[in-house]
Amino acid sequence: MQRRNFIQQSALAGAAFLTPAFSFAHVKKTSLAEKTFHLDYAPHDGMFRNSAGASFLDQIKFSYDMGFRAIEDNGFMDRPVKEQEAIGSLLGKLGMRMGVFVVNFDHWPVKTSLASGDKEWREKFLKACREAVEAAKRCNAKWMTVVPGNYERSLPADFQTANVIEALRPACDILAPHGLVMVLEALSDTPDLFLRHSDQTFAICKAVNSPACKFLFDMYHMQRNEGNIINNLKAAWDEIGYIQIGDNPGRKEPGTGEMNYKNIFKFIYEKGYKGVLGMEHGNAYPGKEGEMKLIQAYRENDSFL
Repeated sequence: MQRRNFIQQSALAGAAFLTPAFSFAHVKKTSLAEKTFHLDYAPHDGMFRNSAGASFLDQIKFSYDMGFRAIEDNGFMDRPVKEQEAIGSLLGKLGMRMGVFVVNFDHWPVKTSLASGDKEWREKFLKACREAVEAAKRCNAKWMTVVPGNYERSLPADFQTANVIEALRPACDILAPHGLVMVLEALSDTPDLFLRHSDQTFAICKAVNSPACKFLFDMYHMQRNEGNIINNLKAAWDEIGYIQIGDNPGRKEPGTGEMNYKNIFKFIYEKGYKGVLGMEHGNAYPGKEGEMKLIQAYRENDSFL
């Protein structure tokens, strides 16, 4: 499942987003909802639509009842302001956290890159960062995803790295006064992308040298690109600001692929991680039954103590 699928999913859900005045009397608790998790896992729009309905608000309430205390929404900036405010209001009432949303300065598939040094695209990026500040206020968000874009084949790699660093520093000046953090995501969707590896992302974060610029360690992408997940988490830990989940192959919930998520979650917990872990993956099985299996998979892999 590529990033565009998550964003498109959010856009499609928008038409059914606003419902009549909703109740805060949640669904009856089940054995899956008797407690929260050791780590703060965050579902996204559409993950529980069979159980909760098409409205993202109802899905958020269902997620709360199932023990989750955060959500993430890649397409949040594309939502109308009223929807953004409704999400923020509901999260505040439930005591839930907002995970990442994407800073949209170029829609998927990526057509350009901060690595090129193009000043027009740099200004588009900085403009999007200013807009992201206002969006973040509506839902009390802290983190936002930034993808630098494509590899620029007409330039040597080190020049591209310098161009990315030069673009990110003024973005930090926009975000840092508000306590916001852009998290750089290395991806595996296509080899045309500039940012692909943990050591590369770590080095850029170190060079930018700001609390407003950190590493989004998406474990699905990193498994595909380099593997060695726990050791690379350990090596990059000082610059990791956000973590995302997805088993490989297939990009579904933990336990459906080759990754030992119980051990990975145990490592993250023992490192004292207090941030959100975005559930940026699809459901392995269809319907309500599949959604219950997904929740059970998190219960099983979260039982590492």
